[in-house]
Amino acid sequence: MIGYLTLLRTQWPLLAFGFVTVFWGNFGQSFFVGWFSADIQASVGLSASAYGSAYSLGTLAAAVTVAWAGAIIDRVSLRTYVLSVSAGLCCAALLLSQASTLWMLIPGFFLLRLFGQSLLPHTGMTTMARYFDDNRGKAISVAMSGVPVGEVVLPQLAVMLIARIGWQYTFLVVALGVVLILVPSLLWLLHKAAPQQERHDDAQAQMRRDNAGSSQPVAMGRSVLLKDYRYWLALPALMASPFIMTAIFIHQNFIVVSKGWTLSWLATCFVVYGGMHWVCSLISGVLVDRFKAVRLLPFILLPMLGALLLITFASGTWVALGMMILLGIGAGGTPPVTGALWAEVYGTRALGTIRSMNMAIVVLFSAISPVLVGYFIDRGTGVAGIFGACALYVAVAMVLISLSYPLNRAPAGVDSSGRML
Repeated sequence: MIGYLTLLRTQWPLLAFGFVTVFWGNFGQSFFVGWFSADIQASVGLSASAYGSAYSLGTLAAAVTVAWAGAIIDRVSLRTYVLSVSAGLCCAALLLSQASTLWMLIPGFFLLRLFGQSLLPHTGMTTMARYFDDNRGKAISVAMSGVPVGEVVLPQLAVMLIARIGWQYTFLVVALGVVLILVPSLLWLLHKAAPQQERHDDAQAQMRRDNAGSSQPVAMGRSVLLKDYRYWLALPALMASPFIMTAIFIHQNFIVVSKGWTLSWLATCFVVYGGMHWVCSLISGVLVDRFKAVRLLPFILLPMLGALLLITFASGTWVALGMMILLGIGAGGTPPVTGALWAEVYGTRALGTIRSMNMAIVVLFSAISPVLVGYFIDRGTGVAGIFGACALYVAVAMVLISLSYPLNRAPAGVDSSGRML
């Protein structure tokens, strides 16, 4: 913790920038939007399947767009990029605040998932990985703390506002918050962080001059990644967490009924999940700085595997607590490792491009998960069958990721300064 205190004392503006962008990205996450589902369906007159289809369609469109939109951070100033993304989140909330038909919901969900779920956290994570070297893991952990804090704070805020002013006015409050709170905060933090950014200005300015008016660095960044066999070996493991976590959260009622739990008990376990998420994120950041991300990769799915084995083979109310503890460990421990991995292996010149490609796949898998798992639930597949298959998938993915970057840690396609070859 001393390392964190020192880092916060000396470089708090940029760390706060990362935290704020990740925290505000929670407004586009499923755990926040889910609290609006019943009210939106009743107000617009949608069935559950129609509403789910609208949400999945918006998410899929965001997955297609984010690979392009996320790469722009490599070619423009950070200030310009984050203001544009914030404006996008504001537009999303404004559109949803006026939504009265299915055809207004779909573009609203698209903008919310693109700018909220994807691009705001992408901005914070890319900034932490790019501007911090020796303390990259801890910086990413501080920024990612915005997720568990949001998991604790925002559901209560959503429930309170929806009950008092309705779901549409709640989205209007979010839009006003972007204008009155988020944008001024980000501008002030970037101004305070200017001395730290100046250490990188020459390299960043040169990078933008090289990239201006050309898609070559973007194409080269993607080419290096897609031609690297290690990436394809690691991909199944990198996609396991978003797919399985989304399935568990979206279909939690199915799990509760099947295991004989109560929703109130699971809600209590969620508090423990949030605490473990935050603590393990901080611990993981220290481990990344000490051992490097590539050495930790084989272990990131161990908690997930333990949680899946519990839910598959064990019974009793204690299983819910054990499952949520293990999921919290995995949710907190994985992002600092994967967030630092791309900078360690491929350098920072096309970091936004590389991260946005992976984010697109993450969003795609999070969109597919509820539909695919719901398909098997509707056809009578039980908890043991569904999550036992997930456990087998995770076990295979752990073997494959152990054969990827940990066996060959040398950067691929970049020189010592992080330039694409």
